[in-house]
Amino acid sequence: MLSLISVLIGAVALLLAIPAFIPFLGWANWLIVPIALFGALIGQFSYGKGARNFCLIVACICMARLWLGGGLL
Repeated sequence: MLSLISVLIGAVALLLAIPAFIPFLGWANWLIVPIALFGALIGQFSYGKGARNFCLIVACICMARLWLGGGLL
């Protein structure tokens, strides 16, 4: 059950991250990264590790986008 919740949180974070790749909307990643990390925390307590890894990948993609944009763009 916890893995399902984690995947749903990760999917929401991924859907929110798609518009954040548009120039000048990169600041939205500051809100998305904590959501994805919360999903990874929930996934940590589940039996499987796939949900946790999915959320961590979403968080890493958003952090890379923040790094490339200088934290604002």
